[in-house]
Amino acid sequence: MLRLRSLASGSTGNATVVEGRDGVHSRRLLVDCGLGIRQVGTRLERAGLGIGDLDAIFVTHEHSDHIGCVQALSVRHRIPVWMSRGTFMALGEPDFDGLLRVAADGQAIDLGAFEALPFTVPHDAREPLHLRCSDGASHLGLLTDLGHATPHVLAHMQGCHALLLESNHDPEMLAVSRYPEFLKRRIRGSLGHLGNDAAAELLTALRHPGLRRVAGGHLSRQNNRPELARAGLAAALQWAPEQIDIADPVHGTDWITV
Repeated sequence: MLRLRSLASGSTGNATVVEGRDGVHSRRLLVDCGLGIRQVGTRLERAGLGIGDLDAIFVTHEHSDHIGCVQALSVRHRIPVWMSRGTFMALGEPDFDGLLRVAADGQAIDLGAFEALPFTVPHDAREPLHLRCSDGASHLGLLTDLGHATPHVLAHMQGCHALLLESNHDPEMLAVSRYPEFLKRRIRGSLGHLGNDAAAELLTALRHPGLRRVAGGHLSRQNNRPELARAGLAAALQWAPEQIDIADPVHGTDWITV
């Protein structure tokens, strides 16, 4: 069995747990750690877990809302951390006390009960990587923080049974927001973030009969509303809006089982 749970999603912090079970054994990967250690512990408790239940951490890129307490959490609790060499360099090559593992595009990470496959995405970071996770029978994709969907991204997301997909902003709300123009250009640029329309277009390309669960993620508090993101994603799949989950900055999501 394979499942995921967002602990937090948005510019104030991002963290997602992926859990795979192989018979009696479970393995858990924390994807991003953009929170404080106390927050990580509290939100894991809501999910029925503790920090000691984590087998590894994967960091998608170096932005602060994805890094948070990762170094302290890793070293204090002796949890291995995977990230790209570019992300490590962008962070200033911090000391992980022998716990750092280098991730790269197309090089699978074997976690025992499931496999995590990193792939590159277009985002304004040094070497960002996102993940497709699989236990052989079930597949889920984690795809946030990208400016557009490249053929490489589409290839890695095909055939997933569950998706956590960025739906960052409503283009009209962003256009009239109080954000400075340079920030608006960054957000809607090819290395920025997916808007609701772009997320819906991507989801249309990924639609297939086996896709059962979709959660919108990394919503902007200032430039989006959950009902707008939900409506766009639902329309792309011809689903009812209530079938779409939305990852909240504070509460994340419930467990999404593939």
